Amino acid sequence: MISGLMEAGCDEAGRGPLAGSVFCAAVILDPARVNDIPEFEWLNDSKQLTEKQRDILRPIIEREAVSWAVVEVSPQEIDERNILQCSIIGMQRALDRLSVRPQHILVDGNKWKPYVPEGELLEIPAHTVVHGDATYMSIAAASVLAKTYRDAYMLRLHEEYPHYGWDTNKGYPTAEHYAALKQYGPTPYHRMTFNLKI
Repeated sequence: MISGLMEAGCDEAGRGPLAGSVFCAAVILDPARVNDIPEFEWLNDSKQLTEKQRDILRPIIEREAVSWAVVEVSPQEIDERNILQCSIIGMQRALDRLSVRPQHILVDGNKWKPYVPEGELLEIPAHTVVHGDATYMSIAAASVLAKTYRDAYMLRLHEEYPHYGWDTNKGYPTAEHYAALKQYGPTPYHRMTFNLKI
């Protein structure tokens, strides 16, 4: 924590894929509790964790966090606004859904917009931190929630559109994904403003 403030960590999952929503999370952890939870020693950038570690951490974060929220921003909105704006908008929507108002915000990355909660006059101070998910536990926790929720979502989409290999590539621009796009064309879940190479 910074200066003992009630802090929310924010992160997203799914900025780079060709298909699917981006998922954004906000998490407030209790600094007095984090050292009492052995699994929190794993907290790191979700991409550095195994799928099993992420799946173990998700319910623990949900149970132990002071407050948490996950928000989905659709491919259609991504096409309308662009992915950077949707990542910021999604993280701020997640902050809106927290049951506890944070006093300070930590954001993974280097881009942010002033956040003034509905009904408030003043923005909540925020710091952007490059590689923040490997630096601050609250951002790492948000990273895990965003990643696990998005992965589960992409597995559901894979059942609907199995040709694209979303069970393994999660919508990212792999050779398999591009080959399926050439053969079958885009789905309603593809981001049409991205380079689909079709």
